[in-house]
Amino acid sequence: MRSERERPSEDEIDVFELCESLWRQKLLIFVVAVVVFAGAVLYAFWASPVYRAKLFLRPPLQADLAVLNQGRGGDSNLAMVSAKDGFDAFVRNLESESMRRKFFEAIYLPALTEQQRSASRNDLYTRFLASVSVGALSGENPGDVSVRMEAEDPVRSGEWASLYAAFAGELGRDEIVQNIITDARTKADNIEQAIMRAREGARGQREDRIVKLTEALGVARSMGLEVPPMIISGQGSDGDSGSLDYLRGVKALEAEIKSLRERESDDPFVADLRRQQELLAFYRSLKIDPEQVRIYRQDGAVEVSEDPVRPNRKLVVAGGLLLGLVLGGGLALMRHFWMRRRAGDAG
Repeated sequence: MRSERERPSEDEIDVFELCESLWRQKLLIFVVAVVVFAGAVLYAFWASPVYRAKLFLRPPLQADLAVLNQGRGGDSNLAMVSAKDGFDAFVRNLESESMRRKFFEAIYLPALTEQQRSASRNDLYTRFLASVSVGALSGENPGDVSVRMEAEDPVRSGEWASLYAAFAGELGRDEIVQNIITDARTKADNIEQAIMRAREGARGQREDRIVKLTEALGVARSMGLEVPPMIISGQGSDGDSGSLDYLRGVKALEAEIKSLRERESDDPFVADLRRQQELLAFYRSLKIDPEQVRIYRQDGAVEVSEDPVRPNRKLVVAGGLLLGLVLGGGLALMRHFWMRRRAGDAG
């Protein structure tokens, strides 16, 4: 009776028996571990290495945007373009989908081999998106950004990081330049309309003056005043005392009416016209060389990893060894319990 109570049931696990079984199957565990370990080693040393480049970018100096601020500020009603405005445009394009698509089509795809390009366009684009990232910096330089680019060649990863920033810089710069030119054209249109209104106002004043002088001429003729009977204090030819114009006499009135009617242009009588015309010519002809505009600065050289970031060979090899031992042990345990169950059924 005592021996029956001490005998373990079929469902109980005897640790010593289990360890003995694993030891007997050490060859199976070893073979599985070697196979998995060898696969990990092959992957670690044959997989294409991936290198990472990192580029730090800062806002431009105000002097880098000086050419954009010609004719802006002051009483122009056109806001100055600040360094923040320029850098915001750069970052906006740096993170835009159109920017990624442009770089993917112009740079990434042509660099792939024929075999690599055989994959679907969506898969290639997804792979590209995983290789590039843009992040904001904190700490000493908040507001700065960094670009990380991954590639199978360390030199290429650095070149692509710089190119990616340059692409975004060109897009943002062209966007700002186009906005500046549009503002200048709109400003020129407004000045031109103001000049037209001023000229129409001057012409209307001249016509009104002719009407007043014509009426005064009729009064002077009816009174027979060929010449002024006296010098009227404070009266001039500008018509400030319009009701007394007839006192100037017929000859003076006829001379002024003739002069007004024969006037070819009212421009000399339009206030501030010449300055407005100069501004019109300036804004209408404003041109900006994009090459003189910078909306970001590179902070130092591109940092490229000396060792590949993927695959991590040490981690892959160690993981392969561990996984091989686990799989080998698992197979040995399954075989142990299967044989035990089979022996129990036979008994």
